[in-house]
Amino acid sequence: MASTRRDFLAASAGLAAIAASRVHAAEANSEVVLAIMGANNRGSQLAEQFAEQAGCRIAYICDPDEQAIAKGITAATSRGAAKPQGIRDFRHALDDPTVDALICAAPNHWHAPATILACKAGKHVYVEKPCSHTAAEGEMMIAAANKSGRVVQVGMQRRSGSLYRDVISKIRDGAIGAPLHAKSWYHTPRPSIGRGQKTTPPASLDYALWQGPSPERPFQSNAIPYNWHFFWQWGNGEIGNNGVHSIDICRLALGVDYPTRVTCAGGRLRYDDDQETPDTSTAIFECGDKLITWEQICWMRPIESSSIFGIEIRGTEGALCLNDEGAVIYDLDRNVVEDFEGSRGDAEHLRDFLDAVRDGHRTAASIEEGHKSALFCHLGNIAYRTGQSVDVDATTGRLLNKSMGQDLWSCEYREGWAPAV
Repeated sequence: MASTRRDFLAASAGLAAIAASRVHAAEANSEVVLAIMGANNRGSQLAEQFAEQAGCRIAYICDPDEQAIAKGITAATSRGAAKPQGIRDFRHALDDPTVDALICAAPNHWHAPATILACKAGKHVYVEKPCSHTAAEGEMMIAAANKSGRVVQVGMQRRSGSLYRDVISKIRDGAIGAPLHAKSWYHTPRPSIGRGQKTTPPASLDYALWQGPSPERPFQSNAIPYNWHFFWQWGNGEIGNNGVHSIDICRLALGVDYPTRVTCAGGRLRYDDDQETPDTSTAIFECGDKLITWEQICWMRPIESSSIFGIEIRGTEGALCLNDEGAVIYDLDRNVVEDFEGSRGDAEHLRDFLDAVRDGHRTAASIEEGHKSALFCHLGNIAYRTGQSVDVDATTGRLLNKSMGQDLWSCEYREGWAPAV
């Protein structure tokens, strides 16, 4: 438990030495041993998906909530795999020299601290999107991965999908001419999160450990297990939850790293509840002579599309429209030139990570690329929260106007928990 465990930070250097001294799944057919952190939602999905991959074994399911641990173990063993050990504190798994990699599917406020601790312990990391809770954390994660020499893959699985790879390939081959504008959206009928109660956490949950690096805040009955996404202290709103996926593909399609100016307008239009992040917003990312937009309406399905998730790329010679079901290329007269389908990339993305652990290749969604796409989301939130457009250095992604939104570039941490590379 967090309250009785020895100080992990004091021993991190020794653990890194132990990890460096052992063979980390160097052979192509070697078994990669995993610890999964966070099992209530995405973590259980990943447990089931990793269990289907050849050449890996899930040794630990880690979650502060005992009920989530049981859920994760069920998912990990659903295809007949050996039962992993269930523990509350993921740092115990980092102590185990047989563990090769941490799969971090905990809430966003844990992504950077857990990744940095894992890298210090000599573990590779698969971290869910957005890779960071703040822009500053993304920079620290890159430094930690480089310093440790560990693979850090971000859960932006569409980069590995055949559909999205084909889309990017066709655009780069000139299928729509020069790509200039990318529009993406996420429209879904989310219900209200209601009004929660400040109350005692359930007995199954170690709430202090769940908060971890986040400053102390009373337990709120409607925040866990999912609605933490919509509180600034733990989440990044819908743009960081689902927007990062489509923004990442838009960024790839247009060939841009960072925006030059970001504007975001919106609010909480539909419900009067505890949600802090907007349920409706539009973010505009000016990228030199190109433009990316992202729109969320999280209380109604789209009217013009059957898919709640979609992307349109417009170029000088046509347009390409896609969602997870497939893509269509149009000419300037709106005639269909080509339509095609492919995979979203879930299984391929996990294989890419496991192979990289074995051979060290650069993954499809490296921490460097994950940071760039997460940064678009962070900048969008900064623009929304300040109520002003923000100007950005196109070479670094950092804010140009230090007096506006700089306090949102990073965040506070509980004493003793501030991540350090």
